[in-house]
Amino acid sequence: MSNGSLGTNSKNSKFIMGGLIIALIIGILAPFIASGDPDGLESAAEKIINGNALESNLQEIGLEEEGTVAPSPFADYAIPGMDKIGEIAAMLIGILLMMVLGYGVAAILKKKEQIAN
Repeated sequence: MSNGSLGTNSKNSKFIMGGLIIALIIGILAPFIASGDPDGLESAAEKIINGNALESNLQEIGLEEEGTVAPSPFADYAIPGMDKIGEIAAMLIGILLMMVLGYGVAAILKKKEQIAN
């Protein structure tokens, strides 16, 4: 890479590539090792939240049921109708989109820093 690019340091480039490879491996394996019935935040919330109070609050803000205001592009980290392949594809697309977004933000910040100097 040239001196003006983001990855001028070979050590940084190797670190970023290593992180990307690990993220991709996790994205590929996650659908197979994740629990189909996780007992996490949602179940803990159900145990401590008063159902009547939740219903009342949802009606106040104009929602009919608990959930998000806007639909998710990959609800439940899957592409409907594609089974495990859809889950893997959704994970990989998300990982790559976040990598591109992070690179873009870093490029903008680096450019602003160069202009300021």
